[in-house]
Amino acid sequence: MAPISIAPSARNGEVENNPCSACPVRELTVCGALDEGELSKLSEIVRVRRVGAHQTIFSEGEAADSVYNVTAGTVKLYKLLPDGRRQITGFLFTGDYIGLSMHERYAYTAETVTSASLCHFQRRQMDALLKEHPKLQQRLFNMASNELEAAQDQMLLLGRKTAKEKVVSFLLAMSARLARRGQKENPVPVPMSRSDIADYLGLTTETVSRTFTALKSHGAIRLLEGNKVDLVDRQRLQDLAEGG
Repeated sequence: MAPISIAPSARNGEVENNPCSACPVRELTVCGALDEGELSKLSEIVRVRRVGAHQTIFSEGEAADSVYNVTAGTVKLYKLLPDGRRQITGFLFTGDYIGLSMHERYAYTAETVTSASLCHFQRRQMDALLKEHPKLQQRLFNMASNELEAAQDQMLLLGRKTAKEKVVSFLLAMSARLARRGQKENPVPVPMSRSDIADYLGLTTETVSRTFTALKSHGAIRLLEGNKVDLVDRQRLQDLAEGG
């Protein structure tokens, strides 16, 4: 596993004294539940980290002694099946929380898709802070509930939909996620590879690529520079996602 570097400050190469108060995405994270005065305690236990693309943050089976906020970039979560195949269980973005576990070891591997920025907390220190601030605990509970809902949607994708329905539902879900966060919902950033999307949807890479090409040929989407997808005909996409 490649090392994860601690982000240097602009002047002396040390971690910023109070990164939480100046965090531009705080309202998207679990930390958004805290007021300015309470953030000082959070700042005492955080380590700001920068991680390159395609680097492992933690691996399935390792001791679950750390948790993270994603403050920039994209992360994928996956499990390895007994036959060596990979099942991606989710993609995380700015504001998401990684490492929440009811057990002593991680149940999945977290790996960066793009370069990413993370706030790293020791699990025992974060647990103590959660007990001290119930509203922080409630915020985390709400985020975990959203993850459970996403997992249920994923089960539907894998079990009942065709390849085209899966790909279209994936794009619409990415767009809806942006809208819930008050961000521009179209075009949709798709930084993950076709292989990653395939391992998330339970398809082959070739099937995912052919489906994107077919959707483009029929005018439903446009593939833009910067790994973005323009949802040109949203009504048609909605119909396709529902089997129309």
